[in-house]
Amino acid sequence: MPKKAQEIIPSEDTEQQMLFTWAAMSSGKYPELMWLYAVPNGGYRHIQTAMKLKDTGVKAGVPDIFLPVARHKCHGMYIEMKRRKGGKLSVYQKEWITELTKQGYYCVVAHGFEEAREQIEKYLKG
Repeated sequence: MPKKAQEIIPSEDTEQQMLFTWAAMSSGKYPELMWLYAVPNGGYRHIQTAMKLKDTGVKAGVPDIFLPVARHKCHGMYIEMKRRKGGKLSVYQKEWITELTKQGYYCVVAHGFEEAREQIEKYLKG
């Protein structure tokens, strides 16, 4: 019996790049997407760069993406990106999502580009 081909799971960075490509292409339909931005607090860095970022206010656990557009009683939308399969929330990420939700932000954990896109469309449409 032949082996089943192994599914290739894109990295979180690739999924996020796909989301921002979609956002750029969809800004005609959703002009609010021009305000969508990434929070550069993840990834591997040289220790000196990491220390400088920490000293200038970068904090562990802050969600990856922010859409500063108010909808249905929420101040804006935060998205924590994860791979389609795998990837779990850290303790810090859970704390940030819980507190941001208490403060009136819409927060989601999106497993892959498609899920993130669907959540953004749902948020913008209300």
